[in-house]
Amino acid sequence: MQETFDAWITPIMIGALMLFMCFIILDLARRSKAGRFGTLMMFVVLGAGMLGYVFKVVITWWLEQQGI
Repeated sequence: MQETFDAWITPIMIGALMLFMCFIILDLARRSKAGRFGTLMMFVVLGAGMLGYVFKVVITWWLEQQGI
């Protein structure tokens, strides 16, 4: 039961955390009056870590499907 709960709640909570981090980046861009390009750059630079995590999850899933 605990393993099933952990298997379901972990991705949900990580997704929620990533959405919250996007909100923080957006709020930071608004408060600094970054403009469109500045906001885009903030999402690219500060969101790169989140994108790296998503790539890690996808690559891990793909390797497990291949049996490697």
